[in-house]
Amino acid sequence: MDESVPFCTMCHMGRSSLSRRQSLLAGAAAAAGAIGLAPRAAAQAVTPAADQDELSQEVITTFGRLPGQQALKLWAPADGGRPPWLAEVNADQQRFVASTFKAYVLAEYLRSAEDAVDPQSDIAVADQLNTEMARKLVLDEGIFCLSSPVFAPPDLTGMVSTRTALEAMIARSDNTATDMILKQVGHERVQAFVDAIGLRATPIPASLRQLIAYDAGFAEWQSITWEQLTSPSLGSLSPQPILNDVIAMASTPDDLVSFFSRALRGEFFRFAETLDVFRAILSTADAIARMMPLGVSTFGKGGSFELNQDYALSFAGGMYVPDRWVYFSLIINWTDAEAGPLAEVEPQFVAVGRTIFTLVRDRLRT
Repeated sequence: MDESVPFCTMCHMGRSSLSRRQSLLAGAAAAAGAIGLAPRAAAQAVTPAADQDELSQEVITTFGRLPGQQALKLWAPADGGRPPWLAEVNADQQRFVASTFKAYVLAEYLRSAEDAVDPQSDIAVADQLNTEMARKLVLDEGIFCLSSPVFAPPDLTGMVSTRTALEAMIARSDNTATDMILKQVGHERVQAFVDAIGLRATPIPASLRQLIAYDAGFAEWQSITWEQLTSPSLGSLSPQPILNDVIAMASTPDDLVSFFSRALRGEFFRFAETLDVFRAILSTADAIARMMPLGVSTFGKGGSFELNQDYALSFAGGMYVPDRWVYFSLIINWTDAEAGPLAEVEPQFVAVGRTIFTLVRDRLRT
């Protein structure tokens, strides 16, 4: 997939893609093109429940045009005398969400940064947070990961600020940046956070390097080196299911909407200044420009994944359609037997998402 496409491609390892990735890495490109062709299966028919209103039915029917295993939730809380609004499909079913999980990592890093803030200090809270995010992180082959369009391993090494890594993780879904933040904050702490706020179907990987190695079938995935990760032989192994009990980045629309509906209102942060940073970084996510119509403010994260015969696309967050919040999560997982490759399905996902969000903007803002 070309780097200009808004969703992060977590991993391209189809039948012949690893060697292609290596040639791109050698040329300083961070993302490989989608590979392999398969006939597209007919989209699953989704029948709206009888109690859905007209807008919900239109949203669900539109989403039903997509292939694979679908999961959807859009929720607008009751507000200003207006009743709540909901559209959902398989909202409690776990799916592989690819880079969308990085929003959880961002939130917990910022919560950890708040630990160093003294609200009684003469130094403004915003300045104290900026000091924490100015701390330098090591960028070298010990942390390099595939699909890193900003840090472009192995061409860049040295020290980078935490803020730069956070922005690269969200704005361009850089996987090396994500592993740097996971190492800094500790994936155990991120997992403890999502568990504590009641998200029961959301495992957090220790690192994306390890996840890619495990899913590709590498036996020593916990200690894989950059050299091993970029070896053409990695593409010839027997891959593991991308949804598994060992290492995964998965969630449900229920979990994602629960998280964003609280995080974007500041529930998990001590200071308003932290919420400002959280929203500011999430507003740069590259999925927003392609998926969202004009006239709304959006904060969120998208993700995509391709490994052998398994694929995933997701987008979750919150949109503010004048004077009203709508929280959302759209996820599809599919295989070669269900649809074509990522490059073929992603434009459909983008078009369906834009149609859905335009419907919501036009119908819920009054």
